[in-house]
Amino acid sequence: MIWKVDENLCTGCGTCAEACPIEPPLYEINDKAKYLVDRADECTECYACVDSCPEGAISEG
Repeated sequence: MIWKVDENLCTGCGTCAEACPIEPPLYEINDKAKYLVDRADECTECYACVDSCPEGAISEG
């Protein structure tokens, strides 16, 4: 699964990375502490990141 993170909605809170059951396939991308999905091939498609995001910034890409 390829996840899309809407940088306009992402606040960089890190909730998605904390919710991920594997070593989070996310990384901080800039000085605004926004997140992007990395290592998408390791994703188990559990939707924990999607469900946990308080801003609704993560969707299927």
